[in-house]
Amino acid sequence: MAIKRNRINIEVIASTGPETDRIDPAPNNAALISLARLIGRQIAREQFERKLAAERKAQRQLRS
Repeated sequence: MAIKRNRINIEVIASTGPETDRIDPAPNNAALISLARLIGRQIAREQFERKLAAERKAQRQLRS
């Protein structure tokens, strides 16, 4: 059975005007760090799955 992967679409909207001068960059940085962590975890998860699949394949070949 094939695994369906959910895709996340991220849309960046640049705002312009005087209100952007007063925005504190700290929350934006926190959001970027959280996003980077999520992406890093996803990459690590995918690498781990590939490693497990390769190990399973090697085990099957040894049994054959």
